[in-house]
Amino acid sequence: MASTSSSTAVDERERKRKRAAGGDSTASAGPGAEAQPSKWRTRREHEIYSSKLFDALRLVRGGSAAASPSTAPARGRAVREAADRALAVAARGRSRWSRAILASRRRRLQAAHRARLRSPAAPPSRQPFAASTASSSGKAPVLAKKAKVLGRLVPGCHKLPFPALLTEASDYIKALEMQVRAMTALAEVLASVSSSASASASGGSSSPA
Repeated sequence: MASTSSSTAVDERERKRKRAAGGDSTASAGPGAEAQPSKWRTRREHEIYSSKLFDALRLVRGGSAAASPSTAPARGRAVREAADRALAVAARGRSRWSRAILASRRRRLQAAHRARLRSPAAPPSRQPFAASTASSSGKAPVLAKKAKVLGRLVPGCHKLPFPALLTEASDYIKALEMQVRAMTALAEVLASVSSSASASASGGSSSPA
């Protein structure tokens, strides 16, 4: 009788322990977003961006091939803009920086169209603005100056409050990390294809007639 009651007590404690462990795991899997992987680190987001990046680079290559040969800096700038634009499209307008990238491209296209319609004007002098910025930034606190620099680095975020700026900057950094991984993988694939093509060409030329 005593052994039965002791085994029942042990079973009850074991059930309580399992319930407590299950509750802790459920709570940690619930609203704790930090335990979940970032959307820019998932395989699905990587595949979406890689597809959009490949399409954007193919358009850049087709445009440069159809036009007159351009210089290397212009081609590199076109590739960088295509990669950023593909990243903004992959974000699907969920962040301020992605909308700013897409809007800046539209503004550049409109400005280029207006410039073709009229003669180019001399750019305005920026020296007074630089002087006033330097004089005002000297009085700003250190944190405010760093936030201003960070706001200039993240597209479209130079006027955001500091908490919103940190959120946008964190998302932008994770997106750039995925961009580097995707471009590295694409470069490795292109290099392997190029090396295999050159090897097959050399093998075909060295084979006897």
